[in-house]
Amino acid sequence: MTPAAFLKLALSLPAAEASSHFGQGDIRVAGKIFASPADRPPGDVAILKLTADQQSLLCAAEPDLFEPVPGAWGLKGWTRFKVRPADRATAASALWLAWRNVAPKRLQREHPPDRA
Repeated sequence: MTPAAFLKLALSLPAAEASSHFGQGDIRVAGKIFASPADRPPGDVAILKLTADQQSLLCAAEPDLFEPVPGAWGLKGWTRFKVRPADRATAASALWLAWRNVAPKRLQREHPPDRA
């Protein structure tokens, strides 16, 4: 998957919008960050807002694609996602997880996991 395709996919989620903070791009829903585009060093790496449990599961299942962000942010669930080797289904699944972690309950009810 290309970084551009990843960004397009992320922005296709309900109420997702591009924004930025501290000079870096991010992707938000209802003003809350759930991902970053794949434009940060070390290159073609996006950042996802996961729970610690989700991070642990994804990093164990797909260690070539997922790794904790170093330091305290990684301990809070922030996770690096290597975009280029990933397929669309994996990227979509990870983005929906991150989106659901921050989306308002109303949006989550309107977009349940079985209809995502």
